[in-house]
Amino acid sequence: MTRRGWILFLLMAFIWGIPYLLIKIAVGEITPATLVFVRTFIGAAVLTPLAARAGPRQLLPYWKPVVAYTFVEVAAPWILLADAERRISSSLAGLLLAGVPLVDAVLAWTMRSEDRLDTRRLVGLGVGLLGVAVLVGLEVSGDLWAVVEVGLVSVGYAIGPMIIARRLSAVPAVSVVWASLLLTGIAYAPFAYLERPAALPSAAVVLSVMGLGVVCTAVAFLLFFALIAEVGPIRATVITYFNPAVALILGVAVLGEPLTLGIAIGFVLIAFGSYLATRRAPLAPAQSAAA
Repeated sequence: MTRRGWILFLLMAFIWGIPYLLIKIAVGEITPATLVFVRTFIGAAVLTPLAARAGPRQLLPYWKPVVAYTFVEVAAPWILLADAERRISSSLAGLLLAGVPLVDAVLAWTMRSEDRLDTRRLVGLGVGLLGVAVLVGLEVSGDLWAVVEVGLVSVGYAIGPMIIARRLSAVPAVSVVWASLLLTGIAYAPFAYLERPAALPSAAVVLSVMGLGVVCTAVAFLLFFALIAEVGPIRATVITYFNPAVALILGVAVLGEPLTLGIAIGFVLIAFGSYLATRRAPLAPAQSAAA
């Protein structure tokens, strides 16, 4: 990986470890739909000057993949994650999302014939799923729907970078991000209006939503697109090995969430399993000779 790739990787590993904390704070006073609307509205507003300069009309021939990307990466995952965090801790949500590379490994195998699901990858998938089972069995008490919601978020987060790499690599990243945020904001506007808070939320919630909109949305997506271009969609999702560690540290330090043995064991198993499952299989002798 290049020096630029490492810098982008480290920035994303930290920035996308923060949202779980901010979401947890925000949903304490506002509804998930309101949070998604305000977050996307802020992000779109910040990116509007850049999108206008890039020329959003370039997206018109690609409207179908843009809509698909918007749904799997923004509109569906953000409402599911916000709703799940009303019932589970921010650190647990972050740890469960460490399974994104596991989903990515399965999708890569089903879509690309050169990625063989060999013994090593099967072992990695098994270890990672065992880690998820440990987290669910030891840390989730009676609310499995929240786990299902986070699982669906993992699927969306794995599919999104693939759409970018395969269908949207020819258009400006800022235009795609801006359009996805704008479309999501429009879709959630009626729900946000109906569920608007009766009084102005606390300063902590306001700052959390601002941080989500500016840093964890507008800035983060631009960095993530740059990371995909630099290292590819599969390696880009490996930041999910490190996002949960940041989420766990922040949840424990700021919100006083528990650091249990189940969380520690589950995280290690998921991270190690994801590492095994996403490592490229060694080239066959014929491929090595050709290379």
